[in-house]
Amino acid sequence: QVQLVESGGGLVQAGGSLSLSCAASGRTLSTYTMGWFRQAPGKEREFVAGISWYDHSTYYTDSVKGRFTISRDNAKNTVYLQMNSLKPEDTAVYYCAARAAATILTTPGRYDYWGQGTQVTVSS
Repeated sequence: QVQLVESGGGLVQAGGSLSLSCAASGRTLSTYTMGWFRQAPGKEREFVAGISWYDHSTYYTDSVKGRFTISRDNAKNTVYLQMNSLKPEDTAVYYCAARAAATILTTPGRYDYWGQGTQVTVSS
């Protein structure tokens, strides 16, 4: 079992930045591909960014490319999401997720473990 705990959410003005963290316990994340997802009220959970355990390759949804950066520190068993140039449409609950495979997938159902989420609110 892998337990994931997100932190770093909050309220920020448009154009600002936030840094999210996802700390894992129970097992090392070194062999898990990690993903960040988000869910806005009334919308489905959507993929934001992912990072492979195999080669640390990354993948982003188009709407966050150039603004968000996903990274991982296996020594700290933590994954990060640096979010810059935030927009009101980035407002959502952000979740981290882990899957025991090398490939980054964008479908929530393909991930094995989830955190409880952290709220990000961007004001205009």
